[in-house]
Amino acid sequence: MTSPLRQTFAGALLAVIAIPAWAETPVVEMHKDPNCGCCTAWAEHLEAEGFEVTQHETRDMRAVKIEHGVSPELASCHTAVVDGYVIEGHVPAADIRRLLDEQPEMAGLAVPGMPHGSPGMETGRQDDYAVLGWRHDDRTPAIFSEYTH
Repeated sequence: MTSPLRQTFAGALLAVIAIPAWAETPVVEMHKDPNCGCCTAWAEHLEAEGFEVTQHETRDMRAVKIEHGVSPELASCHTAVVDGYVIEGHVPAADIRRLLDEQPEMAGLAVPGMPHGSPGMETGRQDDYAVLGWRHDDRTPAIFSEYTH
């Protein structure tokens, strides 16, 4: 027969093993233009989904994108970093969670442009869009997820 203390320890150990890496409240470092409202709305979307977002305002977003390896084809309005991954544009929180959970060998995720209906771009219109993943050594993007309406 197992003692109650041993059962409690075993249960606690299993709980710790089962917790994904992102469960500790991921911190997202977001760079945005000071006048961009949709960037702030995207940060609010992430915060509502359990992320902590630190906003850094800059008027030189081009330099931020170059520093983080974001090509013009992947560009959007804001650039963020979480756990070493680059997040470009209006990427849904669910895709960031999946990225952090799976930890694939990629540079990051991007939603190029500013599609209506993506997080932070809720305008009443719904555009179809894809979340793209890319690697620093091969900048050819691949579809990570798709949203169709």
